[in-house]
Amino acid sequence: MLFLLIVSVLILIAFLLILPPLWRKQTVIEADLDQRNILIAQHRLAELKENKLSGGLSQAQYDEQLADLEQALSDDLEIKSHVSTVKSQGRWVVYVLVVGVPLLAGSLYLGLGNYQAISHSAEMAVDPDTLKLEEINKMVNGLAEKMKNEPDNAQGWLMLGRSYKVLGQYPKAVDAFANAYRLLGDQAEVMLLYADTIAYANGKNLAGKPTELIFKALALEPDNMTALGLGGMAKAQQGDLVAAKRLWEKLNALLPPGSESQLEIQGLLAKIHSEPPADAQPEAAQQAGGPGAAIEVQVSLAPELKNMASPSDTVFVYAQALSGPKMPLAIVRKQVSDLPLTVSLNDSMAMMPDMKLSNFANVKLLARVSKSGNAMSQPGDLIGVIEEVPLAEKGSHTIVINGQVK
Repeated sequence: MLFLLIVSVLILIAFLLILPPLWRKQTVIEADLDQRNILIAQHRLAELKENKLSGGLSQAQYDEQLADLEQALSDDLEIKSHVSTVKSQGRWVVYVLVVGVPLLAGSLYLGLGNYQAISHSAEMAVDPDTLKLEEINKMVNGLAEKMKNEPDNAQGWLMLGRSYKVLGQYPKAVDAFANAYRLLGDQAEVMLLYADTIAYANGKNLAGKPTELIFKALALEPDNMTALGLGGMAKAQQGDLVAAKRLWEKLNALLPPGSESQLEIQGLLAKIHSEPPADAQPEAAQQAGGPGAAIEVQVSLAPELKNMASPSDTVFVYAQALSGPKMPLAIVRKQVSDLPLTVSLNDSMAMMPDMKLSNFANVKLLARVSKSGNAMSQPGDLIGVIEEVPLAEKGSHTIVINGQVK
């Protein structure tokens, strides 16, 4: 409607500029031409009479010029019919303009224009995040098809592996990095990407092939910070805290002072320093959890937040210690499409042997929706929290994801 109103106003302005001169021009010719000729003849007649009275003209001269004047006036008055014809011919142009211009403009616009182009309703109906994800998936699928025809393109396999990893499609990422490793051999960057992705595909378990690749990379590049971090994690999962400490202390010295990564490593080191021997665990923790400690969690997404999450978004359900490092004591990975769901967190899901549920009397329970699939909390993630839960307390605990990470 706004577009049509603007067009109508513009056409009206154009008519106001063009039509009045056309209309007035014909009217003046018709109304004033005869009167002007008569006035001219009257002035001329008065001059002739004055010249005759003053002796400037004889009677014969006067009669002759009077006859000429009468003939000239007669000739001028005879053009009235011609003027009427001109007037009639001019007016039809006005009508053609008034009717024809809007009809012609409207016909051209209907045939060539696109009135929906000025409407934002179609854009508003599309979820930008969904559109972006669809575009990414389309590009990744296109790259995967390309790699079928270029199996020896090492850089293409690396790009495809990184893309699948970002999308959380870890088994496909493992296959892509395996091809890159096959082509490029023992390069630290390739081996670390390959190892980390295998661990993600296996629930973050670095045992076996990932550990082998990590320490191969460390042998090539002893100061590689990614290798030091993963190597320390691998040793911690094996229960070798001395080796983990050594690697993390070296990493701590290389990281930028005060950075988030350094603070996280310092927290892990502090935990190792403060951890008593396994046979001297606090009695309360032993009683609360026992060697097979487990806690049941029911997770749902608040109705008002459902339009902020896609079915393929990752859901992390995990337990944390109330103080110290924020590394999960146990973690489960699901998708929004699985909600509502019930999971059991237990010691078998621990990322480090000395940081598991049975070592703590009370824990914090969290459920988080991550669009990026990153285990680290990101601004914009949806989250639900139970601040403190005693492990000795039996029964199920309910988390409603009803907040957003700022």
